[in-house]
Amino acid sequence: MKNVNIFAIVLAGALAAGSSAFAAQCNPPGGFDAFIKDMRKDAAKGGVSPRGLAALDGITLDEKVLAADKRQGVFKQTFEQFSGRMISKDRLTKGGNHMLRHASMLSRIEQQFGVPGSVIVAIWGLETDFGVNQGKMSVVRSTATLAFDCRRSEKFQGELIDALRIIDKGDMTAEMMKGDWAGEIGQTQFLPSSYNKYAVDFDGDRRRDLVNSVPDVLASTANYLKGHGWQRGKGWGPDEPNFEVIKQWNKADVYARTIALFAQKLDGGGPKAADVPSERSSSTSSAPQPRRILR
Repeated sequence: MKNVNIFAIVLAGALAAGSSAFAAQCNPPGGFDAFIKDMRKDAAKGGVSPRGLAALDGITLDEKVLAADKRQGVFKQTFEQFSGRMISKDRLTKGGNHMLRHASMLSRIEQQFGVPGSVIVAIWGLETDFGVNQGKMSVVRSTATLAFDCRRSEKFQGELIDALRIIDKGDMTAEMMKGDWAGEIGQTQFLPSSYNKYAVDFDGDRRRDLVNSVPDVLASTANYLKGHGWQRGKGWGPDEPNFEVIKQWNKADVYARTIALFAQKLDGGGPKAADVPSERSSSTSSAPQPRRILR
C-alpha cells in the first residue's frame, strides 16, 4: 500500500510539471481581446487585485514589439570590437563621475550586498547610459504582446502577471512603467520577474522604484548579483569566480567580459585578464539581442 501511494504522488507530480502554469492560450481564435480576458482571470487567480488588473483595461496589441522580436540579431562583433564601442571615453568619464558622486552610497551597498561599486556602475552605464536611455514603451503592453505571441508565450505570461503585481503593490503605476520593447524596466533594465524578486527600497520611501530612484537602482542591481551567487571580496575577471555571476546577468560572453573590463577600468586598473581575448571572445557569439531577454 505504501508503494502505491508513493507511485501516485510521483505520477501526480509528473502530470503537474507537464502542464502549463497558465490557462490563457496564445493567439486564440478570439484574438488579442480574448487572450487578455483569459490573462485577467489568470492574474486574479494569482492574487492580483482590481488595482493591478486595471492596467489591462483598453490594452491593445503592439505590432512594433512583434516586429522588434522577429528581427533580433546576434552579437557578431569580437570582444575587442564590442568593448571598444561600448566603453567609450565619454562613458568612462561619466562612470568615474558617478563613482565619486555616489561614493558613500556605493560603499554602503557593498557593505550590505558584497558587490563593488565599479561593477554596479559598469552595468548601469552599459544598460542605459546611466539611466538616460531606459526606453519609452509600456511594459504592460509589451509583455502582453509577447505573451500573446506563441514564440515564448508562457515566459511572457509570467512577466505580464509580474508587471501587474508591481502595480498592485503600489511600487509603480502602469504609466510609470516604461521600458524597452521586451518589457525591461528601469535604469538597469529588470524584467518584471527580476524586479519582484530582487528590487529593494534603498532610499527609504517604502517603494521600489527602478526608474527614478538611483539608490534603489544600484542596490537592486547589487542584490540581483548577490542572489545569483556573488562572492564578497572575490574577483570578476574571466577566470575568477564572480565572472560566472556576471554571466547570469548576461549570458553573451562578449557582453559579460565588457562588464568586467569596464568595472576594472572604473577601479583604475589597466589591461589585465579581461582585456585578453579568450577562445570564445575572439570569435562571434550566438547570444541574441536584446540582451535582457537572456535573464
